[in-house]
Amino acid sequence: MANFERNMEKMLSIVSDLLRRKQYAQLRGLLLPLEPPDVAQMFEQLPEQDIPLLFRLLPKELAAEVFVELETEYQQQLIRSFSNAELKEVLDELYLDDAVDIVEEMPANVVKRILAHSDPEMRKSINEILKYPEDSAGSIMTTEYIDLKRDMTVADCFKRIRRNAADVETVNVCYVLDRDRKLKGYVTIRDLFLADYEDVVDEIMNPNIIFATTLEDQETVAQKFRRYGFIAMPVVDTEERLVGIITADDVFDVMEEEVTEDIAKMAAIVPNDKPYLRTGVFETWASRIPWLLLLMISATFTGMIITGFESSLAAYAALTAYIPMLTGTGGNSGSQSSVSVIRGVSLGEIQFADLPRVVWKESRVSLLCGLTLAVANFVKMMLVDRMLFHNSAITVPIALVVCATLVGTVFSAKIIGCALPMLAKKLGFDPAVMASPFITTIVDALSLLIYFGFAALILPAG
Repeated sequence: MANFERNMEKMLSIVSDLLRRKQYAQLRGLLLPLEPPDVAQMFEQLPEQDIPLLFRLLPKELAAEVFVELETEYQQQLIRSFSNAELKEVLDELYLDDAVDIVEEMPANVVKRILAHSDPEMRKSINEILKYPEDSAGSIMTTEYIDLKRDMTVADCFKRIRRNAADVETVNVCYVLDRDRKLKGYVTIRDLFLADYEDVVDEIMNPNIIFATTLEDQETVAQKFRRYGFIAMPVVDTEERLVGIITADDVFDVMEEEVTEDIAKMAAIVPNDKPYLRTGVFETWASRIPWLLLLMISATFTGMIITGFESSLAAYAALTAYIPMLTGTGGNSGSQSSVSVIRGVSLGEIQFADLPRVVWKESRVSLLCGLTLAVANFVKMMLVDRMLFHNSAITVPIALVVCATLVGTVFSAKIIGCALPMLAKKLGFDPAVMASPFITTIVDALSLLIYFGFAALILPAG
């Protein structure tokens, strides 16, 4: 429903009124035209005790689709309210990858009940997929797909597709296997429609196929989807036997998960899958305090540097006023470079071999930025600070120290900002860890060292 978001409050009011008056037939009619994500969103805005009743009003196919869209806590609540027969009905309608996702999120007692009421084939498949490492291609794939043989005719293919279409997530792409189940190619529904019924699969299939391996990182798989515009990708084992496929909807979830995780790390927060408003105060505290403690302790080095140059600050008190501006500019400069490079690394646009090119580019950009800021700051210090505010402590040598520090700080910050994420990736760490807070702490200390270094070089000993 196009205007569902705008009409949410009105819909909730109508649903609550119909529930109060026990007008269940009208309720069912109201829910049927809605898309599953919209129904799930509406359920999550209603009192918990109303959700099981509304869920039972839905036809089983729509109910299963809505169940997948619900947040884990609501799924758990529904499972507890289901009879064994109801639970089996929902599980029978789920695609395998959705069932696996649900099992991964549930506590052990709920998982035990889910597996107990799954049919043997689904239970076996769920257990197989759960054996793959977290965040691997194998952990997000489904084993429900259409496979064809090379010697099948197009007419045979359509018969097989019709027979199995209800049990698979996509029929748009079918995979061609040999007798050992090794992947040999693929055909699309479009290829089959354009071919004659007597044509053989071997003649119309595309043998140039891009696939993922079961242990491949899910972020790498997502990059392949983005690059090639796939709607599905086959997953093979070490012997290139087809074991499953990954569909676009699963990749969208991966992309959202990875972006959320990167944003959290870039903000110095331990990643958390829960929505913000459903995360408790103590959980939020626990996710933030480790990095804050680390950054606080590391920032003490900045204080130690200032203490070490107390004599310089005492002789030229005007230098103190520009410390926040210099450290802030350095942090901002480093953040600009780090965010740009982290994005490039995450999208596969930048490799570690590109480090010299990246450093060369950022060094030129940093010099242009630093010189521009230095000239603007020199004019500001002379015209505003000295002449307008009549601050006689602001002399040309003081201005030169500040402006030279700006150039040096911006240059070093941008080099650090571009190099650290790439080095982190090379060493097997998430580049997002080397984002704003971490780089800012390093640059703050470095900018002070540069500042007092120029002060000692340019200003006469006091």
